[in-house]
Amino acid sequence: MKFLLTLALTLILNIGFSQNVNQYFEKIRNNEASLIAFFSQMPKGGDLHHHYSGAIYAESLLKRAISENLYLNTETMQVEKEKPSNGSWKQFSTLQRSGELEKYKLKIMQNWSVKDYNNVDYPSDKLFFDSFDKFWHVIDGHFDEGLLELKNRAIKENLSYIETQLSPVIFEMPSADLNIYNPQLRQLSENHNEKAIMQLFDSLYYTFLQRGAKGYAESFNKDFIAKRHNSLKIDDDHFTMRYQNFVLRFMDPVDLFKRLVVSFISANNSPLIAGVNIVAPEDGEVSMKDYWLHMLMFKYCHSRFPDVKYTLHAGELTIGLVQPEELTWHISSAIYTAKANRIGHGVDIPYEENCYELLRYMSKNKIPVEINLASNEFILKVKDDRHPITLYKEFGVPIVISTDDAGILRTSMTEQYVLLAKRYRNISYSDIKQFVYNSITYSFIKEDAVKKQLLRNLDTRFKVFESKLPLK
Repeated sequence: MKFLLTLALTLILNIGFSQNVNQYFEKIRNNEASLIAFFSQMPKGGDLHHHYSGAIYAESLLKRAISENLYLNTETMQVEKEKPSNGSWKQFSTLQRSGELEKYKLKIMQNWSVKDYNNVDYPSDKLFFDSFDKFWHVIDGHFDEGLLELKNRAIKENLSYIETQLSPVIFEMPSADLNIYNPQLRQLSENHNEKAIMQLFDSLYYTFLQRGAKGYAESFNKDFIAKRHNSLKIDDDHFTMRYQNFVLRFMDPVDLFKRLVVSFISANNSPLIAGVNIVAPEDGEVSMKDYWLHMLMFKYCHSRFPDVKYTLHAGELTIGLVQPEELTWHISSAIYTAKANRIGHGVDIPYEENCYELLRYMSKNKIPVEINLASNEFILKVKDDRHPITLYKEFGVPIVISTDDAGILRTSMTEQYVLLAKRYRNISYSDIKQFVYNSITYSFIKEDAVKKQLLRNLDTRFKVFESKLPLK
């Protein structure tokens, strides 16, 4: 009897404390500075939609470019390690001697990130996607410094896990002779001949195996991922990181499928490779033309490697960006055809054909959506009640909050939660806390012990965080 009374009293006190936290949260909801303080200290779990190359801030990239004395195109702000034969290129040492470096620093920052963007001079989506090529030669070869920078920032921001898209699998498998199948695959796709496409995939798959696909995957896992991850001591008591392999949407079908096959083999054989993804602008010409074909590629690879998880950028579209009819099927194709375990963005869900049925399916099958508020606002101009986050919530679809490309967007995980609280009053603190737990529960971490420990750590962190709030 004494035990039952103690248990009942504990439950009553916990419920009362939770109500006080929720009340405090509602009290500060209209005060942005208070929200920033609140979310800066709140445990944030994981960032599941995270592009490594877009997460590094331009200041760090610029510092490296200067220290390596790279060549800068003074018109486009692109950098190269070797001086190209055409265009206006100057080394940073030359700009420094001439006194022009400070002027170009500002221009570089404005081309490598959204700094000072005025919504007038240049399309926001083009600025965003063009920036990657401009600073790529600063990213390449500096993965160690970048990973440590991201880890340290995450710890300071009370983020305990990142699932980052670090790099495509790096390999060179000769396959030019197979390019004759590109027009055939596209014609079969246009005719929606799934059976013939799968048969051709089967033939290509065995050809890739004969040409060393497993060896390329093994080398990448060992020499690029595991060696780096372990030597840097990325995982510790405060932080955990896992990696997603990814392929690029703008590639021709055979080359993309080749890289997808190796990516799946890699993910299947490494505890550090959590899953697979597909990236690049969804509204690109090749992306739109080959979208269904890409979904079949994932379906095929899933049949070969059923244990490999994958999340797909799907529905990163809005009205005006593409023709209206193209907004009606990308998410459903990613879920029903490709069998994605999560989807990234999902912005065009209201336009999807049979969207209510799709939302119910996602809810029933626990298929989360990765919500990227700052990214969707900048790239797609979708925010406030045009954003479907409350629609997903209404149907019980699991939600996780992510940054996407915090460096280019000059944002943070804290800022995502501030935007969430300011814009969506029907999302409570209890909801937000659930989103945080979702980010670990629906992560692709393979080791059960690691996932359970991260969840236990969240329990402890939230108790400490809530105990320090000024509730009186």
